[in-house]
Amino acid sequence: MLRVHFSGLDLARVRIAARPDALWETVLSFHRLRDRRDDSAFGKWRSETRGRLNGEARLLAPLVPTRGYFPDFLTPAEGLLGMTDALAALRETPASRLGAELARLSTAARPFPSWIRAMADGDTRALGRLAGILQRYYEAAVAPYWPRVQGRIEADRAARGRALLDGGADRLLASLPPMMRWRPPVLEADYPVDRDLHLNGRGLLLLPSYFCRRTPVTFHNPELTPVLVYPVEHPTPRLTPQVPPERSLGRLVGQTRSAILQRIGVGCTTSELARRADVSLASASQHATVLRDAGLLLTLRQGNAVLHTLTPLGAALLRGARPAEEAAYERLR
Repeated sequence: MLRVHFSGLDLARVRIAARPDALWETVLSFHRLRDRRDDSAFGKWRSETRGRLNGEARLLAPLVPTRGYFPDFLTPAEGLLGMTDALAALRETPASRLGAELARLSTAARPFPSWIRAMADGDTRALGRLAGILQRYYEAAVAPYWPRVQGRIEADRAARGRALLDGGADRLLASLPPMMRWRPPVLEADYPVDRDLHLNGRGLLLLPSYFCRRTPVTFHNPELTPVLVYPVEHPTPRLTPQVPPERSLGRLVGQTRSAILQRIGVGCTTSELARRADVSLASASQHATVLRDAGLLLTLRQGNAVLHTLTPLGAALLRGARPAEEAAYERLR
C-alpha cells in the first residue's frame, strides 16, 4: 500500500494536470504492450502497435521491466509540454543521476547491454540514442492514438474539476478511482510495495493516464516534485452492436443536437444538459447517446449521475474544422 500524507498546505496545493504527459503515457504503454490481461481495453491497440514497431521494444525492455521500478529520469516534468520538450529534458539528465537510477535497476542476473552501461557512465551519445528510441516507440504506439488518449484524460479532468468545485480538495481526493481511498489526512492506494510519501508542504500533482492500469504510480525518489499518476476509466465493452460512426454522424443533422454539443461546455450531467438545451431529461439522454455513438462526447459515471464531456472530435466539429488528427480518433472506434 502507498500512503500519501497531506498537511493543510498540501491540500491547498493539490492540482490536476492540464493535459496528458507524453513520456508517462509512452512508458506506461510499454507495460500494456506486454500485459495480456487488458485485452478488452488494449487488445486492438496492442496488435496494431506491434505491427509498427521495429526493434524498439527489445531495446527498451531492460529499462522498463514488466513490473516494479523503472528510472525516474524517463518521465521528466516537461512531458506535460509534449514529446519534443520531454526528450530535450531527458537529454539534459545529469550523469550522476543516470548512474544512480540505473544502478538501482541493474541486476547481476541480467546485465545491461553495452549502450545502457555507457549511458550509466554519462555517455551523452547513449542518452541521445535512448531519446531516439523513445521517439520512435512513441510514434508507433502512442501518437496515432493521441486524440483518444487526450479525450479520456480531458473527461477525467472534467470529473475531478467538478468534484473540486463542489467540495474542495477533500471532495476531489474522495472522487479518485476505487484503488485509492481518501482517509484524511492520508490518501491510501493499492501499490506493489509498502511505502509512505510525505508531501511536506509541496502539494501533489494528480496526473490521469490512459495507459496506467490497476494501481497508481509515483516517483521512486521522494525528493522529486510529488506526482501521482492514476488510471482513467475505460468503459466496459458494450454488449449491443455499436452504431457505425458514419450512420451516427448522419443522424446528427438538426438544431437540437447542435445545441446539446454547444452547451456541454467543460462537462455537465444529463439533468444540467436538459436544462441548458431546454429539452426534457429523456430527450437529453437520447441525444447524448447518439452523440456518444458518433464519437463526439464521452460519458463518465459519477456516483448516481453521469458526466458528459466533449471529445477532441466534438470540439473540432464545434469549431467548424476537422483537423487530420481527429481522423485517427475515428479509426480507433
